[in-house]
Amino acid sequence: MADPCMYCLEADERRLALMTKISDLEVSTLHLYREQTYPGRCVLVFGRHVHKITDLSGEEAAAFFRDVHRAARALTALYRPDKINYLVLGDLSPHLHMHLVPKYAGGADWGQIFRMMPEPSQFLSPKEELAAVEAIRRALEEV
Repeated sequence: MADPCMYCLEADERRLALMTKISDLEVSTLHLYREQTYPGRCVLVFGRHVHKITDLSGEEAAAFFRDVHRAARALTALYRPDKINYLVLGDLSPHLHMHLVPKYAGGADWGQIFRMMPEPSQFLSPKEELAAVEAIRRALEEV
């Protein structure tokens, strides 16, 4: 039997090791990725278990992309990246989610695809992580 989905379980240790919840949006939940080589990196997880975008109704797809837009506007206002990379993967985690990865000219992997777990890793301290989550929550309220 396959492992239960880490995005569907309320307190899944795999997900909690990777990210911390920021906020529920219209149809998804925004999480701060704990590894912050790309300052502001987040993951937006669709609210119900679907494997891919084509599993969504037109209304759900529109709502999901409203959430993407809102999250991107908040991250742009707060972190001022030169670009945000948007990646929908799911080969190994078959629950619709999108990585929002702010990128900075001259910064890590500029002009290349981001690395899932770059070395050396850059994790925020618990205090820094809490501050980032609160700052993104405030930015979400303002967009």
